[in-house]
Amino acid sequence: MKKRGRIAVAFLIAASLYGYAPLAEAQAPLRCGPFMHGELSPPTPRQNGHARARFEQISTAVKTQPHRVLFLGDSLTEGFDHEVWEQHIAPRGVLNAGIGGDRTDHLRWRLGHGNLDGPPPQGVVLLIGTNDLGYERPTEVAAEGVRATLLQLRRRVPGAEILLLGLLPREDIPRIVERHEIAAVNRMIESCADGGAIRYADLGRFLLGPDGRLLPQISPDRLHFNTQGYARLAPALDSAIDGLLGGR
Repeated sequence: MKKRGRIAVAFLIAASLYGYAPLAEAQAPLRCGPFMHGELSPPTPRQNGHARARFEQISTAVKTQPHRVLFLGDSLTEGFDHEVWEQHIAPRGVLNAGIGGDRTDHLRWRLGHGNLDGPPPQGVVLLIGTNDLGYERPTEVAAEGVRATLLQLRRRVPGAEILLLGLLPREDIPRIVERHEIAAVNRMIESCADGGAIRYADLGRFLLGPDGRLLPQISPDRLHFNTQGYARLAPALDSAIDGLLGGR
C-alpha cells in the first residue's frame, strides 16, 4: 500500500474510534448549513432535579414502553395537554420525550447518554430551539443547534424518518418578536428538509389570529399553550405523523 493510502486508512480508523466530526457528517449528510462560523457549545447535561429525573424517566421509557415515534423537545412537548395527547398523539404510538427548559445543547447531550438507547423508533418528531433564543443566542446559533441535533439523529437512528417542526410563535420576549427571530430560524432549518428522511412542517399559523399575532386566549403567558392551543395543533400534527409513518 502506498504511503498516501496508509495515511488515509489510518485517519479513517482514528476518526471512527474518536468520533471526529468530518467522518460523522460524511455518514449522515444534510442538505443545509452550516449556518454559523466556529464551533457550537458542546452537549451539556442539565443539573436541576426535575430535568435529571425526567431524563432518567425517558431513558427507561425508550427501553421498556412500546412506541413507534419519539417526540423530542422542551416544555412545549413535555407539557403537551394530556387530554389532547391521549386523543390524538398517543394512539399513533408516540412517546413524549420532552424536558422543559431544554436547549439544543441539552437535547444533544440526552441523545448521547441514554434517550436513544432503546429499540430504534420508526420516526422522530423534533421541536427544539426556542430556549436557545430565550437565552439570547443568535438565530444562526439556534439554527445550527437544530442542525447538529439532526446530524446526531441521522447517525444514531438512520432508519427513522424525522418530522422537523418549525419553532412555534412566542411573544413573551419583545426582542424575539421585534427581530422576527422565530421566522429567521425557521427559514434556515426548513432548508434541512429533503421530503424523505427529513420532513418539515411549520404549524405556527394555527396559533395566530387574523392580525398575525399569537392568540392570547390560547397562550396566557405568550409562550406555552393551553388545551385550546394544543387542540388547534393536533389535526395537522396527526396528519404529519401519519405521513411520517407512511402506513407502517
